[in-house]
Amino acid sequence: MAVEVRAADHIDAGRETHPTETSARDLLLVMPLLLLDLDNTLVDRDAAFRSAVADFLARHGLPDSDLAWVTALDAGGYTTRYEVAAALTDRYGDVVPTTAIRTLLDNGVADHVVLPRSSREALSKAQANGWTCVIVTNGRTVQQEAKIRNTGLDQLVQGWVISETVGHKKPEPEIFHAAAATVSIPLPGAWVIGDSPHADIAGAEALGLRNVWVTDGRPWSQDCYRPTHIAKDAASAISHVMRKQR
Repeated sequence: MAVEVRAADHIDAGRETHPTETSARDLLLVMPLLLLDLDNTLVDRDAAFRSAVADFLARHGLPDSDLAWVTALDAGGYTTRYEVAAALTDRYGDVVPTTAIRTLLDNGVADHVVLPRSSREALSKAQANGWTCVIVTNGRTVQQEAKIRNTGLDQLVQGWVISETVGHKKPEPEIFHAAAATVSIPLPGAWVIGDSPHADIAGAEALGLRNVWVTDGRPWSQDCYRPTHIAKDAASAISHVMRKQR
């Protein structure tokens, strides 16, 4: 038999709870929000870049030893595309077409990136447990969306925001608010998972959001703030968040 529940039936210790209060509270309980970084958190962006560079060097008959130079130049993706392109052109311009360098920088990572099985399983479990997962990533829209689609992440999350698209980069609060708005869930109460102390953890801390730092074997080196939790990889981080929400 169906039971009709009216606003007047919501009584808490003799106090009527307003429908809007109940809705917001229930939404957070039923659909907790998890904001996840992409590069070197859900996927190993640096490994994909090294693989792309190794193919590039082999294809053009360049020394294998240059792999270390190119990856150092890239600095984990923090060197601007313009600077990397200029350095590669200066070094290889006489023997490598400019279009090949452009293809490496535009498509190389997306063509080689792999979603670890552990991350895939953790996201699937989060979905099954009612979590709403949104990727929050800095970078160029075309490249980041290619990574998301090529790895199948588009089937494992409910949305994503990319800094170039929204006009704000982590740790700016606007990009986190945009992520929550993408799925129409309030930002307060969300968890943030990421590998960057500055972009992810400091960004979460400024908004009062709980967070997990993905170490990849690194020690924490910041003195003025600390993550809520530290995990070795994204799968461990997601598992921790789900345990804490129970």
